Amino acid sequence: MPKMSSAFSRRDFIKKSTLAITSLSILPFAEIIPAPSVPRLGRVTSASLSVHKEPSENSSILFQRVRDDILKIYNDVVSEDGPGYNPIWHKVWGGYVHSGFVQRVRNHLNPIMKSFPSSGQLMEVTVPFTQSYRIRSSKNWEARYRLYYSSNHYVSDILEGPDGDAYYKVNFPLLTLSYYVRALHLRAVSEDEFTPIHPDIDPRDKRIEIDLDFQKLRAFEKDTLVKEFYVSTGRPNRSIDPHAIPTETPRGNHIIRNKRPTVHMGVGDVSILRSDGDYPGVPWVSYFEPVTGVAIHGTYWHNNYGMTMSAGCINMQSEEAKWIYRWCTAGINDSAVDTTFHTPVLVY
Repeated sequence: MPKMSSAFSRRDFIKKSTLAITSLSILPFAEIIPAPSVPRLGRVTSASLSVHKEPSENSSILFQRVRDDILKIYNDVVSEDGPGYNPIWHKVWGGYVHSGFVQRVRNHLNPIMKSFPSSGQLMEVTVPFTQSYRIRSSKNWEARYRLYYSSNHYVSDILEGPDGDAYYKVNFPLLTLSYYVRALHLRAVSEDEFTPIHPDIDPRDKRIEIDLDFQKLRAFEKDTLVKEFYVSTGRPNRSIDPHAIPTETPRGNHIIRNKRPTVHMGVGDVSILRSDGDYPGVPWVSYFEPVTGVAIHGTYWHNNYGMTMSAGCINMQSEEAKWIYRWCTAGINDSAVDTTFHTPVLVY
């Protein structure tokens, strides 16, 4: 993985960090959240990200970081001088970055599996990103694209790579293609992670409400609010083409129709990732609109919850989308006729 370089010694860094925090504490618009004992990691998800002198959009820009740079996060700062929907800034080396396009990540290596179920083993990426490869007819390994932290993928086999390390065979049924990824970078999703949450509650007594004005998803059991999450819903429609698929999240009454633990979203070009492109391994997908396939799902390409960001879907933190996936009910099949066992979804 990329390593951060620094011209400062540890003593210099601590001294400068202390001075920065001391100077920040006198600013009326910022509140420092105590740092954990070990710095956290964040991956830049946008093409470029400005590092500011202070946690404010109005402060001077010192330099830029680029997509897939890995940042050490030393503190979170709540700033009143920034986007109202997301006031969190990160203290990083050299300054402050807004959290909206920084994915929180870990760098965790895993035991290697040797055998797999016939249907494949669902696995989650546990490093900031991992490189995938295709094996060409010439037997050469060709680097293709990156799989990102918290994305899910089905693995069906294992082999030794040209560097002597173990690689998993990752299948993409939509594309009828297979790729190979370093085995240490994926962990097996256990059966316990599919266990339904609150299965004793009648499915008819559960409901999901999505508030477009406040960009919040709320889960209710009867009249009791059990969970509330910030989300990112669909962007306003801007296309003048009457046949274009709308990007706004459809309002009204819906139901959870189907669920998938991983979905390849996009048009089939997985060589790049862009805002209107392809997203392999989108995790914990709960569909609720049958025509355009709008769903609630985990997201690894931004962290800007509270702002409209999607092409219609409900973007959530992956762990939060996983909770919804386990809690909601889609019935015993994909039929939308019998709604007895389908969790209602109200979008307003």
